[in-house]
Amino acid sequence: MPEMEFSLRWPDGQESRCYSPSLVIEEHLVPGADYPLPEFLTRCRAALNEASRRVQARYGFACSRAMATLAAIEEQATPFAPEAQVHVLGFRRLP
Repeated sequence: MPEMEFSLRWPDGQESRCYSPSLVIEEHLVPGADYPLPEFLTRCRAALNEASRRVQARYGFACSRAMATLAAIEEQATPFAPEAQVHVLGFRRLP
């Protein structure tokens, strides 16, 4: 199953790299796009939950790393106002 990192720039200028166990993230986020925080979180939840389900379907267990990524994203989003924008810097497939 192909794995991927996606890079983000938060409203305070901080950047982070996040993990997805599948390429499904490409169906939910677009490199170069800005998303209002609530929409960004909805898209990440949908993508990472779907990625975890794909792992479960293939290997018989959910992807704890995808869920840890989602928890980290939600925690990092906490201090920002709903109108804040998150910028998607890009994707990188992992070897």
